[in-house]
Amino acid sequence: MIELTGVEKSFGDNHVLRGIDLTVERGTSLVVIGGSGTGKSVLLKCILGLIPPDRGVITVDGQDVATGDRDAFLARFGMLFQGSALFDSLPVWQNVAFRLLRGALRRPRGEAREIAIEKLRRVGLGAEVADRLPGELSGGMQKRVGLARAIAADPPIIFFDEPTAGLDPILARVINDLIREIVVDMKATAITITHDMGSVRAIADRVAMLHGGRLRWTGTRAEMDDTADPYVTQFIHGSATGPIETLR
Repeated sequence: MIELTGVEKSFGDNHVLRGIDLTVERGTSLVVIGGSGTGKSVLLKCILGLIPPDRGVITVDGQDVATGDRDAFLARFGMLFQGSALFDSLPVWQNVAFRLLRGALRRPRGEAREIAIEKLRRVGLGAEVADRLPGELSGGMQKRVGLARAIAADPPIIFFDEPTAGLDPILARVINDLIREIVVDMKATAITITHDMGSVRAIADRVAMLHGGRLRWTGTRAEMDDTADPYVTQFIHGSATGPIETLR
């Protein structure tokens, strides 16, 4: 479904991606791990075509991301942003239905509201929250609204950017379980970037580790725990000792 071949990206002298080769099979949930500044967010932005790579090719379902109808291309994606990124001035239902009220996916306003309420129920929120403003909701509820917005158009591909950032361990587990359930039910292809190993174990079919701008390791979730790779081992156990440099 998603394939990267020799993808490189630099910002001046900062070489963020140094030749990434990666394949994400249709219907697979891939979680990308790695320390801050290793290029995880840049990788997603390159796949979406928001940042053009300096070298290499990225295809989604066989289509080069650099060509074709951008609106139709982006309509295939859903995105749960870090911090939810809700519009403070819009009621919850309009946040969820944002893409359905404009552009290529435009629906009549009444239909868009019905879909929004359906998606809110899908993530465990009742219709009574539809007309509230995001500021009236807890952090966990806002995260659910963000998830409802990500799936509002039933996209075949969903990206999750640090989905449990800022949540306590109990809420984080609830969101992780909900994401896994939705991805499986929708048969979606998913890429998640996270530092949270709880998210990795709950969401991933496969795991990829970025380090030093390169794809250090890929494998299944089970293989991650058995690998002898010292970078992966240090990261998943949060150890200060190992080949990954830490500030002391």
